[in-house]
Amino acid sequence: MTLNWDSTYAIALELKRKYSDANIEEVSIQQIYQWTIALPEFEDDLELVNDDILNAIYQDWYEELIYGK
Repeated sequence: MTLNWDSTYAIALELKRKYSDANIEEVSIQQIYQWTIALPEFEDDLELVNDDILNAIYQDWYEELIYGK
């Protein structure tokens, strides 16, 4: 599976799995960026990211923690 900036939900699931001990309320947008580009499955142009994308990843992760299983 290849992840790119359009895969916000899939990225959120991977971050949730990999950083299960992280307190989402203490995770910064910069951490989301660093953790995302460090994912082995991530393959996209780093120049394409913006705050809206990073906030979408954060929101997907947060909602998954609240409503997901």
